[in-house]
Amino acid sequence: MPCPTSIRTKKTRAVGIPTIDLSQSKAITSKSIIEACQDFGFFKLINHGVSHHAIAQLESQGFDFFQKPSSEKHRAGPANPFGYGCKSIGSNGDMGDLEYLLLPSHDPATSILQSSTSISNDPLTFSHVVNEYVKGVRDLGCEILDLIGEGLWLPNKSVFSNLIRDVHSDSVLRINYYPGVQHTENRELSTKSHPSNNRIGFGEHSDPQVLTILRANDVDGLQISLRDGIWVPVCPDPSAFYVLIGDVFQAMTNGRFVSVRHRAMANNSKNPRMSIMYFGAPPLNTWIAPLSEMMLPNDKSLYKPFTWAQYKKAAYSLRLADSRLDLFKAF
Repeated sequence: MPCPTSIRTKKTRAVGIPTIDLSQSKAITSKSIIEACQDFGFFKLINHGVSHHAIAQLESQGFDFFQKPSSEKHRAGPANPFGYGCKSIGSNGDMGDLEYLLLPSHDPATSILQSSTSISNDPLTFSHVVNEYVKGVRDLGCEILDLIGEGLWLPNKSVFSNLIRDVHSDSVLRINYYPGVQHTENRELSTKSHPSNNRIGFGEHSDPQVLTILRANDVDGLQISLRDGIWVPVCPDPSAFYVLIGDVFQAMTNGRFVSVRHRAMANNSKNPRMSIMYFGAPPLNTWIAPLSEMMLPNDKSLYKPFTWAQYKKAAYSLRLADSRLDLFKAF
């Protein structure tokens, strides 16, 4: 079902997004997840078991920070690699219509507390809230990855989840904030047709990690790209999570799973949009290559082996929309 405010052009259309209910049996759930990973690289997750209190607390902390004066927010930046950023995305010239926080999640007990001192007037509370949220979504990510391992009949069903469960995991938490438009600006935008609604908030890209677990408030903006290049608006559901397959997962499945390209449109609502992403990543020294179990006897590996550190370095040396896996194709 399309969102009421979704773009309607010849290059977008309404498509049913796969919805996975974690309260169903493991057999049904794992089969549905695998189909969604193959066909879309993306799915909506309901009955996920993550504490609604933990979600609400982090959202509240996020809004408290982003509503501070600009001078206070900039004291928490720049995001190199962690901290506050505004408009500039990465170091290669990409720009967006947003503000954001990047936080470590691989060693939350120490790293997040250190980052919190410049973010919150109550860093102990902020770090506790972030820790609780990270634990919830990391456990959820591991559950999803184990269900995939079971559904693929892998000898070690935890081969994927072990990557983000590792104490040296390079996972990251990101909070994106798209400010609401002012009343006068909103009225001006509403008097124009499609061009005003086609502004980009965060440009087209795929996520380089294993998977992303995204939660957003009730303001729309997220779009995913199908294999034919058609953009599909995703209706917001604050009670659900959205799972996006990343480049590492595509490589490990030898292209069977799709690393979904996605973008966020600029916010045309008077209310701000906030999205929170947990990027599940392996340790830096982990070697990534297609699993032998994912290949038939005569299949060739589509990708050369690489470490996560090598891929991360390559990914962040390119522009946001570049196809980073192309650098590691075997032929």
